[in-house]
Amino acid sequence: MTQRFSRLRLLYGAEGLARLTTASVAVVGIGGVGGYAAEALARSGVGRLTLIDFDVVAPSNINRQIHALEGTIGRPKVQVMAERCRAINPEIAVEPIGEFFNAENAEILLGRGFDAVLDCIDTITAKLLLIETCWKRGISIFSSMGAANKVDATAIAVTDLFDTRNCRMARIMRKELRKRGVGPGVTVVYSSEGFRPKGGKETSAEVLDARGPRRPLALGSSSYIPPIFGLTLAGELIRSLTE
Repeated sequence: MTQRFSRLRLLYGAEGLARLTTASVAVVGIGGVGGYAAEALARSGVGRLTLIDFDVVAPSNINRQIHALEGTIGRPKVQVMAERCRAINPEIAVEPIGEFFNAENAEILLGRGFDAVLDCIDTITAKLLLIETCWKRGISIFSSMGAANKVDATAIAVTDLFDTRNCRMARIMRKELRKRGVGPGVTVVYSSEGFRPKGGKETSAEVLDARGPRRPLALGSSSYIPPIFGLTLAGELIRSLTE
């Protein structure tokens, strides 16, 4: 294990690496963004990971999700990702939870003493609940805004949710979170790239059903934008732990 994370020790020092190895982090949503984020955390020596997602790997995931391979189609994403994390670091404590994050399980799932939470959910209802609950409980949360229908990697930025611009999802989140009494203090990764209509018509990925995990309308997604979002989220969390 000394050799496995020797370059991290050179980068963060013994104390910084110790913070990572004792950290407990939840990644909620193990898709194109969350899968890359989880792997980056595992490769950074984070000691305890909790992976939360109800979905299974589908053929349409292969172009952008790190765990999506011919041999993993049909398997639960959290199980496949947990196996990858253990293969990276056999000493990691990783718990896969195959559930859809909602009002019924929010208190139980977030009552595990996490140092931080990564929000990689792609439905607004669950996303709002996750951010609101973490913010009000004082849990550090790092959130991904919409990565679909984006092609310009140079437009990706990190800021507080209430300082974002030209992001449709962030605009909705700000409006709804204000109604819930949530203010600044949520770090987000977002893109200021202009909206790209699907097939020349406006559609939205933010179509939800409060009753359960109804899938949003499908939008185009590249092989590189969601991974950049996920890796950037993981990087911001790692910086917060080591600095």
